[in-house]
Amino acid sequence: MTPNDTENAARAYEPAAAEGAPASAPEAAPNGDALAALEAEKLDLKDKLLRTLADMENLRRRTEREVADARTYAVTNFARDMLNAADNVRRALESVPADARASAEGPLKALVDGIELTERDLIKTLERHGVKKVEPQGQRFDPNLHQAMFEVPNPDVTSGTVVQVVQTGYVIGDRVLRPALVGVAKGGPKAEAKPAEA
Repeated sequence: MTPNDTENAARAYEPAAAEGAPASAPEAAPNGDALAALEAEKLDLKDKLLRTLADMENLRRRTEREVADARTYAVTNFARDMLNAADNVRRALESVPADARASAEGPLKALVDGIELTERDLIKTLERHGVKKVEPQGQRFDPNLHQAMFEVPNPDVTSGTVVQVVQTGYVIGDRVLRPALVGVAKGGPKAEAKPAEA
């Protein structure tokens, strides 16, 4: 082998070595980039999964609340219509004078007793379905439950107290089905402010 052949062999080897070195470096870089990309994708998918789970939990809670509301308030329209029947039964009883009712005998007594029984049964049925009477007589006027129809001048009663009920109110659950129509006292002493709760 001549010295030129040795140089040529060395030169031939150098480019191969030079090409081999960069070839192994890019191979390592794509592995690192691929690993970083997979890690970012994993974090993104984990975030999406957690958000989806939170959304599903919120949907479950909202659905439970809507189902509970539907159970509680499903009879609202029917109950509102039945209040007219309850009012008519009450008017029928009130149309019979107290002394006539006390001295009633025979068919009149049976009729009055039947109407009273019907009214009690109707009220019990409404209560069984979550409909309750609002009894505002003597209570402080509450605009959420009562509707003031007129003011009654009365210096003996605290101003803002319900002194007369024109029409009974009803609530279903925690919602007003029909506000009580009331007369409110005026001209009496001012109501005391409620102490702040701690």
